[in-house]
Amino acid sequence: MRSILFYVVFLPLTLFMILTGFVIAFVAGADALHNWARVWGRLGLKLAGARLKTAGLERIPTDRPVIFMGNHQSNVDILALLAAIPCQFRWLAKAELFRIPLFGPVMRRAGYIPVERGDRQQSLESMKAVAERIAGGASVIIFPEGTRSADGLLQPFKKGGFLVALQAGADIVPFAINGSHRVMPKGKGAIRSGTIRVTFFDPVAVAGQSVRQLRGIMEKVRDPIAATLGEKEE
Repeated sequence: MRSILFYVVFLPLTLFMILTGFVIAFVAGADALHNWARVWGRLGLKLAGARLKTAGLERIPTDRPVIFMGNHQSNVDILALLAAIPCQFRWLAKAELFRIPLFGPVMRRAGYIPVERGDRQQSLESMKAVAERIAGGASVIIFPEGTRSADGLLQPFKKGGFLVALQAGADIVPFAINGSHRVMPKGKGAIRSGTIRVTFFDPVAVAGQSVRQLRGIMEKVRDPIAATLGEKEE
């Protein structure tokens, strides 16, 4: 019953938010649209019966752009992060989403960054665009696993996001999401109530470091996430 109620209400709500967001994006700008998206995130969590708990918000720098990096358990991670992170940030999203009428233009106006996954050269260009966006003062979110976890467990990290961090010289703020896999597992449409915990950790500085230090940087980001999820560190 909860799943039916969620989709019956959430899908029209999302369409309404997109339509109104289209106006907001072109009248008030990207920051206002992001704030509107945060409302959508909080409403979506309530409809799903998901309770959000956060920890470590005081560790998020407020004087500079950062790269948020964390695990990805479920589609509802998007809602949880919108509701949890108090500052402005921008998403990386599949390039196909930017081709959807109305939705695509709103995403571009919001400053979201399209990522081409199938073509290596285009993917590199996307990563360059991310670094430029960060240099311009925008914080971004990167899921270093690359996709949602099928079982909720932490997957191996890919190097791409960390190379972007090195190029941009931006601190990485690790975060751990726990509980969202129960609310909405990958590949299943069922919605279950539950608590989603989002924990932020101390920033990992990368400025002045090189590719030689990449493995160490990846470990500093991954280790607190794995520990919070109760998993053994690799």
